[in-house]
Amino acid sequence: MSVDVSWWTLRRRVLALLGVVGALLLSVAVAEAVVATKNREYTDVLLMEVGPLRVQGQEMLNALLDQETAVRGYAVTADPEDLAPYEQGLAQERVTAQEIRQLSGKYPAIVADLEAVEQQADEWRRGVAQPVIEATRTDGTEAGQALLTDEARQRFDEVRGAVSALQDEILTAREATADNVERTGNLLVILLIVAALVVGAAGIALLLALDRMVLRPLTGLAGQVREVVTGDYAHRIVGSGPPEFQRLGADVDAMRQRIAADLAEVREARERIEWVNAQLQKQAEELTRSNRDLEQFAYVASHDLQEPLRKVASFCQLLQRRYAGRLDERADQYIAFAVDGAQRMQRLINDLLAFSRIGRLTAGFTEVDLNSLMADVAAQTEPARQYADAELTWGNLPVIRGEEPLLTNLLVNLVSNSVKFRRPDVPPKVHVSARLVGEEWEISCQDNGIGIEPEFADKIFVIFQRLHAKDAYPGTGIGLAIVKKIVEYHGGRVWVDTDVPEGTAIRFTLPAMPGDVEAARQSGQPAGATEPDSDAADHDASPPVGEQAGGDGTVSVDADTDSAHRSTDDPAAGSAGARPADVARQGDADGATGEALGRGGRSGSGDTGGMKEAVG
Repeated sequence: MSVDVSWWTLRRRVLALLGVVGALLLSVAVAEAVVATKNREYTDVLLMEVGPLRVQGQEMLNALLDQETAVRGYAVTADPEDLAPYEQGLAQERVTAQEIRQLSGKYPAIVADLEAVEQQADEWRRGVAQPVIEATRTDGTEAGQALLTDEARQRFDEVRGAVSALQDEILTAREATADNVERTGNLLVILLIVAALVVGAAGIALLLALDRMVLRPLTGLAGQVREVVTGDYAHRIVGSGPPEFQRLGADVDAMRQRIAADLAEVREARERIEWVNAQLQKQAEELTRSNRDLEQFAYVASHDLQEPLRKVASFCQLLQRRYAGRLDERADQYIAFAVDGAQRMQRLINDLLAFSRIGRLTAGFTEVDLNSLMADVAAQTEPARQYADAELTWGNLPVIRGEEPLLTNLLVNLVSNSVKFRRPDVPPKVHVSARLVGEEWEISCQDNGIGIEPEFADKIFVIFQRLHAKDAYPGTGIGLAIVKKIVEYHGGRVWVDTDVPEGTAIRFTLPAMPGDVEAARQSGQPAGATEPDSDAADHDASPPVGEQAGGDGTVSVDADTDSAHRSTDDPAAGSAGARPADVARQGDADGATGEALGRGGRSGSGDTGGMKEAVG
């Protein structure tokens, strides 16, 4: 029955291989331990038992030879001192025999040969040595020598032969023990070789297993990934080998599918973007054509349309002067309507031309000192302020980069609006201030007029947006639209701060010069700090607000917003309009930003700065 290893993980396979190798090495190690123990035992026997036995066998032979030599010498000399070696040899024989018995406990054959040696030695002493000694002691040397016959020598040779047999047996035991030592040593070497072969075979098996289970699957997976990398995102990636690599292949294929889906979405998005770009290109071409038409219209409006309007206005005024009071009241009213309509149309055309020329006809940015600019603003708004008994003040204003005519127009519109939309029986007060917020100057124009309802804050900058009747407040409703366009042309934003306690605060931002930002940073001045006011100075008057320029149709300084101010009686207008209460509250992102910024540095209504323009 074959074992299905397809479910075996790489960890299991490696652990199984290591387990088999470990078991083999452990078996070899146990066998080596057993063989090494036997080898040590055999070595100990060889060194501690068999080796001393050979020495003791030689000692036994020497002891017997001493006895035989002593007996022969005594038989020749009959000197008792010659018998001392005999006694010593006998004692040595007994000691040696005892030691041989102790060392040869594992060798019964040696013990048997020792007993044979002892028996032969006893028989030799009884049959030869004792009779010779007795005969020599009692009868003299001749009697003793007579007993030393060839038979006596043969009997001692038999003793010597028994000792030789004992020594041969000891040598046999030694050779057997040496063979055991050599055999166990060889077996140890074989086991070491086997262990080395097991380790080598395990290494080769591990390399082959890694090649088969790791390298080949990874190489195949890498090849499939490279195919996807080359652009074949539809190529399906399949993992092989252990389950881990199969799951890895599935994960990589899932990633491929996700990337292919994302690329498909990106491709679709790119196609849509290309289509949108094509449409935008068409629209840009259409806008270019439209701009050319608008420029042509502006040219016609400034030249061709002005001429019939001037004729209509001139002849209507002639009719009004010549026939005023000669016709009935209704005819005078109709003529007045015609004159007013022609004049309003002329102002409207001039304002449209001024609005369209902002940013298109440019003289380039220069450094503009707003303090000096305010003197021109005060001069241009002098007639309107004299009529309304208005007071204009401003603080210390910065130097910025911009177009001086446009910035003058911007501030003239703001100041004129503040004077126009005033409260009845309250002298208007207008204050212009500036503060550095981050890298921008925030400039505020605040008055004590009728104010602006929060729901109208978004509408006052829309061109031609009027929330009052035209007889309540004069103008074309384009003044603050011009303000917004000028501010945005200079890279800023404009909004109405609806959190002021009274009146209106219109705030706008202009980019600050790097030197001002760096100076504020080095001095540690906090963002939003208000600049100190300078000394007071009066200025001369200039043509009133709303006066049109010459016949070339250049910008007229119109101060009209007509939008979102509370409707009230106006001595300059001559009548009062109703306050629009049905306009829904609206919000604007710029307006919300302006409210947030406006809370920090609001100048109070009627504040008097260092420079003051008072009339009345």
